[in-house]
Amino acid sequence: MERTEIHVSAVASGMMLHALAKNWWLILLRGLCAIIFGALAFIWPGITLLTLVLFYGIFALTDGVFAVAAAISGGTPAPRWWLALVGAVGIGVGIATLLWPGMTAMALLLFIAAWAIATGIMQIIGAINLRKEIDDEWFLVASGVLSLLFGCVLALQPGVGALSLILVIGTFAIFFGVLQVSLALRLRRHLQAAR
Repeated sequence: MERTEIHVSAVASGMMLHALAKNWWLILLRGLCAIIFGALAFIWPGITLLTLVLFYGIFALTDGVFAVAAAISGGTPAPRWWLALVGAVGIGVGIATLLWPGMTAMALLLFIAAWAIATGIMQIIGAINLRKEIDDEWFLVASGVLSLLFGCVLALQPGVGALSLILVIGTFAIFFGVLQVSLALRLRRHLQAAR
């Protein structure tokens, strides 16, 4: 019976990997959006907090939409709940941020921290599910750990100044984006090899 459970788990993981690989371009778009957002934070470090709020809201909303689209358009019954949950949290945080742009820096910080922690946890769970199906699942693990650490640092250090916050967010977004682009390219190679 245990052997059958392992086989069923391997089949489900393979289906999930194929669904992610089939939509590698959505993960690539997530990564590119993160890199662009991070670069803008460095190009305009003196932007007002309101502008940062709007940039962040657009980034979180866009990232969430791409994550949900990747979860929905898989075309297989493989479990993609973690990707859909990451997307739903991103959409929720993005909408909340855009609806209340006058919020304080502390509220923005807590929104960003909660989103980053949720994203990190879900990406680590996804990587664990894929560990036997893909060689370089560490890209997903690394982006999840980075997101989780980023969220924890922001939650534990709320007194950080607005400029420091912009640079920290920009750095996170660039590293997160590079890891997502790397994962997308790896998934694309997997899809090409499967054909």
